[in-house]
Amino acid sequence: MCVSSRLIGAVAVVVAGAVLVTGCTTGANEPVAAARPGASSASSTPTQPAARISVNVADGASAVPSTTRLKVTVADGRIDHVDVRTAEGETVPGTASGVAWTAEAGHLLTPSTTYTVTARASNPAGQATTTTSTFTTFTPAVDASYMLPYGGDTTYGTGIAPTVQFDSAVTSEKFRQEVERRVSVTTTPKQEGAWGWLDNRQLMWRPKEPFTPETKVTLTADLAGVQTGADKFVTTDRDTAFTIGRDRRSYVDISGHQMTVTEGGKTLRRIPVSNGRPTPKSETRTGTKVIIEKAADITMDSSTVGTPEGQPGYYKIDTKYNLRVTWTGEFLHSAPWSVGAQGVANVTNGCVNMSPEQAKWMFDTSLIGDIVTFTGSNRRMKPTDGLGVWEFSWAQWKQQSARAR
Repeated sequence: MCVSSRLIGAVAVVVAGAVLVTGCTTGANEPVAAARPGASSASSTPTQPAARISVNVADGASAVPSTTRLKVTVADGRIDHVDVRTAEGETVPGTASGVAWTAEAGHLLTPSTTYTVTARASNPAGQATTTTSTFTTFTPAVDASYMLPYGGDTTYGTGIAPTVQFDSAVTSEKFRQEVERRVSVTTTPKQEGAWGWLDNRQLMWRPKEPFTPETKVTLTADLAGVQTGADKFVTTDRDTAFTIGRDRRSYVDISGHQMTVTEGGKTLRRIPVSNGRPTPKSETRTGTKVIIEKAADITMDSSTVGTPEGQPGYYKIDTKYNLRVTWTGEFLHSAPWSVGAQGVANVTNGCVNMSPEQAKWMFDTSLIGDIVTFTGSNRRMKPTDGLGVWEFSWAQWKQQSARAR
């Protein structure tokens, strides 16, 4: 039979369409591959899923507590590296093990601070995944500020005590224990010592015996994040270092009106002095004191220690070569007006008076931290009157630790 070329073309189009449809689907409506001579089969190695990284603090979180222990975990892979740090470079220490990284136990986050977490992990095929997230810690209602008053690469006497001094009270025994856990003192050469509280603001480290000359001392306070009261937290870490000088010790015989100055156990001078009158407010205190301040010139005003102008015993006088030994107003200083009484009688308001020549020598050769021991009066120094760590026996001092109770 004869078929026109137009009809043959139409049939060809229909057949081609049928082949095209058949090559795309089966009767079950599932994708298949069209068979082609010489075509290769699909790869026998399946594609590995990417490692999935999770952080236990959400990206963008705020008001995160300082006690939060960070953890980074991985599914379908292993941890390669985790870095947690602030813009200032403070890092969070931690340990990676297989599929998890965990921050060091007990590490505190710094309040009012933004941290960036960068984590990298790999799947079994070695393909790396990296994620970055940030969070911000809480802002306390009160910043528990503090200072390290002794340091700055200064040289001190053998009676100094490394000190952490808070501006406000550390209000509970639990909080004081936590402060102690996070401070440390390193000495070279090594010396035995212990922490103790003079009161709820002053934490001091005292060696068992006065420091060995030339000792190097480092104080580290890792206190950021520590709570010290209701809604009150420390927001900074601090550290300091200093050196111990020669072993200078002085001995004031209050009733005998004389001070003996020694160095390395050898007597340097015996100085005539006048001490406080034997009255309740003026008598010089007996006790082991430490020089805590040097000031070439001071105006001494009794109103600062409880005797205001107009009251009996009021005084206001300019003094030179002042060595402070108590916060309650006792100094060693020059007193040209009492030279006649020096070595003979006690006529002062509580200070140790010396001649200008002797006072200048004492001032020029003394260090903050030098020990000055007073004997011969009925008025006893309280430890909080000055740097009173040497008012305790060693056994008593160790009981001043919050961790000992």
